Amino acid sequence: MWRLVPLKLGRLSRALKLAALGSLLVLMLLHSPSLLASWQRNELADRRFLQLNKCPACFGTSWCRRFLNGQVGFEAWGRLRLLDFLNVKNVYFAQYGEPREGGRRRVVLKRLGSQRELAQLDQSICKRATGRPRCDLLQAMPRTEFARLNGDVRLLTPEAVEGWSDLVHCPSQRLLDRLVRRYAETKDSGSFLLRNLKDSERMQLLLTLAFNPEPLVLQSFPSDEGWPFAKYLGACGRMVAVNYVGEELWSYFNAPWEKRVDLAWQLMEIAEQLTNNDFEFALYLLDVSFDNFAVGPRDGKVIIVDAENVLVADKRLIRQNKPENWDVWYESKFDDCDKEACLSFSKEILCARVTVDHNYYAVCQNLLSRRATWRGTSGGLLHDPPSEIAKDGRLEALLDECTNPKKRYGRFQAAKELRGYLAQLSHNAR
Repeated sequence: MWRLVPLKLGRLSRALKLAALGSLLVLMLLHSPSLLASWQRNELADRRFLQLNKCPACFGTSWCRRFLNGQVGFEAWGRLRLLDFLNVKNVYFAQYGEPREGGRRRVVLKRLGSQRELAQLDQSICKRATGRPRCDLLQAMPRTEFARLNGDVRLLTPEAVEGWSDLVHCPSQRLLDRLVRRYAETKDSGSFLLRNLKDSERMQLLLTLAFNPEPLVLQSFPSDEGWPFAKYLGACGRMVAVNYVGEELWSYFNAPWEKRVDLAWQLMEIAEQLTNNDFEFALYLLDVSFDNFAVGPRDGKVIIVDAENVLVADKRLIRQNKPENWDVWYESKFDDCDKEACLSFSKEILCARVTVDHNYYAVCQNLLSRRATWRGTSGGLLHDPPSEIAKDGRLEALLDECTNPKKRYGRFQAAKELRGYLAQLSHNAR
């Protein structure tokens, strides 16, 4: 009798899906004139669709000429606004071309939040400025905390923005100078002096920092300098453009073993680079899942494509201030939760220790080990190794120690050995 329940639920689920699809087709037929119009019209050249009218409560204007000149266009089904309800994350694929270059290339467009989150942002700005949920954002922004640094303010200081987002949970002056100097939504980039920005540009920078700092992460730690992030291209209103990297990491879950070993090695190298680098900034990934990484189709390079939840700790500042236990190695606590892509961490400790194993822990637990679970599938990227490797047992032992260490500081050593072992396996597989 109990076996009939999942069968009935399965039939019900299929019936609901068919009904939803049928309803969608009916809606499309009923709206066929507007459907045809949306297919033919390039809405990315529409100021209101870009929400350019909401600036300076927006993310920038550096790419507006390209958008408004029709150089950016949605791909295929992205043109149909009827399908927007399925696009919860507000991420689109588009084609961009420069007239002088002749060709076109794929780009990714992001609104940096869901429709609900963006509506909440508008309401928050209006309530702070006027006490009402609706208002003229252009008039309201100068009356919010986003305008507190307007005028003759020299620097963006930690006291002004600390805790606004993961990026600035514990900001140093060195980090904030870097954010301002590399801010791409101004013509006068290159100076760390905040007073060189227009008031509208300062408000855009602060709003981005508070709402979703991903563009600032991509600008401050650019791919052109070897950082493993997607390349930031520009923004217009509330639409940000980044370079298209390739298929998400999840699409390689069942790739040939040799390919998966190479991807795993790259992921561990990313964890190492973000933890230990010559700049002495530790970039801790607080949201690690298969959807947040992508793989280049030509070079096979792994790139981080979702950088909203990145905490940056300045190791120089930690050494200078010497908070309690600053030089004691910190081991992240293993969390055997029943949810997908979950991690256990303390932001305060990440900000106060020089030596931290968080990135190794995040990559091993959520991507590589047998405990990694995503979209209902478990086993991790290194599932089903060849028989000789499985029999040897070294890979499984290193992954287990990297995920849930049994020895003190075991994860540090396991991560180091795992990087070397994966490099060896990858080299041997070529």
